[in-house]
Amino acid sequence: MPLWYPKGYFVQNINFDFFNYAGLHRPVLLYTTPTTYIDDITVSTSVDQDTGLVDYQIFVEGGEHFQLEVRLLDEEGKVVAQGTGGRGQLQVPNAHLWWPYLMHEHPAYLYSLEVRLTAQTAAGSVSDFYTLPVGIRTVAVTEHQFLINGKPFYFHGVNKHEDADIRGKGFDWPLLVKDFNLLRWLGANAFRTSHYPYAEEVMQLCDRYGIVVIDESPGVGIVLVESYSNVSLQHHLEVMEELVRRDKNHPAVVMWSVANEPTSFLKPAGYYFKTLIAHTKALDPSRPVTFVTNSNYEADLGAPYVDVICVNSYYSWYHDYGHMEVIQLQLATQFENWYRTYQKPIIQSEYGADTIAGFHQDPPLMFSEEYQKGLLEQYHLVLDQKRKEYVVGELIWNFADFMTNQSPQRVMGNKKGIFTRQRQPKGAAFLLRERYWKLANETTYPWSAVKSQCLENNPFTL
Repeated sequence: MPLWYPKGYFVQNINFDFFNYAGLHRPVLLYTTPTTYIDDITVSTSVDQDTGLVDYQIFVEGGEHFQLEVRLLDEEGKVVAQGTGGRGQLQVPNAHLWWPYLMHEHPAYLYSLEVRLTAQTAAGSVSDFYTLPVGIRTVAVTEHQFLINGKPFYFHGVNKHEDADIRGKGFDWPLLVKDFNLLRWLGANAFRTSHYPYAEEVMQLCDRYGIVVIDESPGVGIVLVESYSNVSLQHHLEVMEELVRRDKNHPAVVMWSVANEPTSFLKPAGYYFKTLIAHTKALDPSRPVTFVTNSNYEADLGAPYVDVICVNSYYSWYHDYGHMEVIQLQLATQFENWYRTYQKPIIQSEYGADTIAGFHQDPPLMFSEEYQKGLLEQYHLVLDQKRKEYVVGELIWNFADFMTNQSPQRVMGNKKGIFTRQRQPKGAAFLLRERYWKLANETTYPWSAVKSQCLENNPFTL
C-alpha cells in the first residue's frame, strides 16, 4: 500500500518490553591523571578458616618505573594488612566478612584498599592514589544450593528497571535512596539488573546495604536467527568484557547474567551461549554465570552451560487467563522438569501479574489488586515446597510499574509492579513484605538482631 504511510516514514521496532529512552542517562565526569597513573585494580577474595585473603592486581599506564604501596584498612581506619608491588595477597586475621542484608546482624562490612603510586619521570616525581572498597566474601554453587561464605543463601527480592515518571531513565539520587529504603522495608535481599547494567552509584549502594546483585548484560531482544551471527557474538563478548571490568570488584555482585529471554531453542544458540559463558568464566572465575530463560526445558540449548537455572514464567497471566487453580500444578511441574534434566539450583527469576492500583474485585479478576495477590500466593505455596530441595530464589516482576512502548496490552506501561511508578505500594507489596521478613527470620540470627540493624550506620554516606 504505497499511500498507507507518509514518504520516508520509519519506526524502529524493538524486541523488549521497556521504553528505550534516548539521551544521556547518567552523570558524565571529566578528570585528569598524572602522566603515570593507576589505570585499574582487580581484587578477588577468599577465606582460609578465620583469615580473609585479598588477592590484588594493579594496572599502571604511562610509565614503567614506579613503586606501589598497598594498605588495607578496616571500617575504623586501622591498617590490617599491607603490601608492595603490582600483584600480591593480603592476609587479614579474624576478618569481618561481607554478608548480605538480613543474613547477618552486621551485614555489608567493607574494608578500604588504598593504593599509592610513586613514579619518577623526566619532569620529576609524580604520584597517584586510589581507594577501593573491598568486601571479603566467597560464592559457590552446588547441585541444589547457592552458597555465600559457605552458608546457603536464598534470593528473596525483585527485578527492577531504571525508570520513573519524571526523569525516565535519568539517574536521580533521591529516587535511588527512596528505592533502597523500599527494598529494606520490603525485606528484599537481592535484585537483578534487568535488563542492562545499572548506574555505578546503584552498585556502590548495593555494596553498602548488602543487597545481592545478579548483574545482567544488555543481552535482551536476542530473538532472530540473525541475532546469533558471528558479528553479534563478537559484540556480545566485548560487552561482557566491559561489564566484568566495571563491576568485578563489587562484593554485592554474586552472579553474571549474559542475557534475558533469548530464543535459546534455536540451533545456533548452543554454540553462541557455550562460547559466551566460557568467555565470561575466563574473565572472572570467581562467580557463577547464568542467563534468564523462558524456553522449554527440553529445547533450551544454552541451559547445559549455566551454573544456575533462572526461569521466567507467567502462569495464569499470559495463558490460562484468570485460572489461578492451575498454577500449583504447572509451577511444580516446571521445577521438577528443569531439575531432573540439569541437576542445578533454580531461581524463579520472574513471575507476576499486571495490576491497576485501586482496582478491586471479589472474586479476583485480572488487573485487580486481589488477582495479583492471589497469583503470588499460589506461586509461594510451591516455592515453599521446592526451596527445601533445589529452588534457591524468587524475584518478583516487578519492583515498580515502568514505561514501555505503546500497545493494546500495555496500559500506559507495564503494571506488574508491586509499587506504582510513583513508588506507592499496591496490596501485593504488603503480602511480599510479610513473606520476605518471614524468610529472613529463618536465619540463625534472632528477629531482634536482624531488625535492629536497619537503624545502624547510615547507608547513604558514600
